[in-house]
Amino acid sequence: MSKEITSREQDYSQWYNDIVIKASLADYSAVRGCMVIKPYGFALWENMRDVLDRKFKDTGHVNAYFPLFVPKSLFEAEEKNAEGFAKECAVVTHYRLKADPDHKGKLMVDPEAKLEEELVVRPTSEAIIWNTYKGWIQSYRDLPLLINQWANVVRWEMRTRLFLRTAEFLWQEGHTAHATKDEAVAEAKLMLEVYADFAENWMALPVIKGVKTAAERFAGAEDTYCIEALMQDGKALQAGTSHFLGQNFAKAFDVKFSDKENKLEYVWATSWGVSTRLIGALVMAHSDDDGLILPPKIAPIQVVIVPIFKGEEQKALIDTKVKDIVTQLKASGVSVKYDDSDNNRPGWKFAQYELQGVPVRLAIGARDLDNNVIEVARRDTKEKKSVSLDGIASYIKTLLDDIQSNIYNKAKAYRDDHITKTDHWDEFVKLLDEKTGFISAHWDGTDETEEKIKEFTKATIRCIPINNEQEEGKCILTGKPSVQRVLFARAY
Repeated sequence: MSKEITSREQDYSQWYNDIVIKASLADYSAVRGCMVIKPYGFALWENMRDVLDRKFKDTGHVNAYFPLFVPKSLFEAEEKNAEGFAKECAVVTHYRLKADPDHKGKLMVDPEAKLEEELVVRPTSEAIIWNTYKGWIQSYRDLPLLINQWANVVRWEMRTRLFLRTAEFLWQEGHTAHATKDEAVAEAKLMLEVYADFAENWMALPVIKGVKTAAERFAGAEDTYCIEALMQDGKALQAGTSHFLGQNFAKAFDVKFSDKENKLEYVWATSWGVSTRLIGALVMAHSDDDGLILPPKIAPIQVVIVPIFKGEEQKALIDTKVKDIVTQLKASGVSVKYDDSDNNRPGWKFAQYELQGVPVRLAIGARDLDNNVIEVARRDTKEKKSVSLDGIASYIKTLLDDIQSNIYNKAKAYRDDHITKTDHWDEFVKLLDEKTGFISAHWDGTDETEEKIKEFTKATIRCIPINNEQEEGKCILTGKPSVQRVLFARAY
């Protein structure tokens, strides 16, 4: 185990922070609750963003950009949405500073520069977008309107953790308008499938697709669909949400369209988003006590090559061979780095790339050249073997696919082993305290019971799984009749 990283068993929270910092994903900033995403972490986000962006465009969406600032009157227009985010809002009240006459070299807010209307720094963009859509939508011919934006948002969190919960974070938010309820519901479900596909087939992160309870759904939504993942400490993490907004925002902003019979109708809406908290999910779902383990499909560097040599003559021969290997790998679509820097010894490099989760490490020395082989080390299992340089690109491509599958299968096995059914309250509480993971239990369907369970245990209903099996039973807390089990867990 790396001496640089606290073990998961010793302190899971510190283990997570150690990896994020020491693997150069992010750093703390001078702004309370905000983070600096470092180049390696941002490269990971770019890879994730690029895949999602292609998926959005493949499903007919286009990108746009809307203002960071939302007039307070617009933010208030949809009452449930405004109320739901009110406690997290940062508000701009003035537009200028001036020299402080009482403190040389200091600045003060200019009282004469007070805004006529306060501006909310967007915690989410429904208000500003639906106010804009009012001018864009007149007829059924303008629908559907399928727009996404890549942006930052601000939610003034009191307790923050890098990537998982910060005052400012990066995300995408889709906002679509439709002529019928059925079309909008289909859109919300489609985007949930897009998220689930990305999580499982790119992030190697198994997820459970479900619907949120009324108490847990997005403020202003009729239904919230979600994907829930399980971290290695038994806590759940909401990895993405897709909301059917009904006509709530259309009515709040008076967005109507003329249908084919020339009747005025309110449009139907959705919104959906994922954020940089997915990087936190990657760290917690896959990594070990030696650092990151990254799925090859989104790793910033898939293969690193480290030369081992004595003298410039050996180095020149290795350089020539590695140049050919790099060419072959790049031609196969593999991202590769040749680290021939003389700043650090090979052993240090091995440890550093292990810490950063590079899926495959290749090491080559003079003896390897003579034998036409190269040492191949895979990050997920730490297995090492000598492999012939003949057909090396094909071998590495197959190996990357195998690593991707292995990381997913390991995470899925953990998730499946940590879903426990119970019908008894005492056992329910015990399972939560033992950090067992998801607990499948009956619930009587009331907000009151849901709130009491949360108050007693700090566990929430993560979701009602889609296509959930109907099963008569008794509520875990009240003993009242229930028609299905739901998934409880403590969560991030």
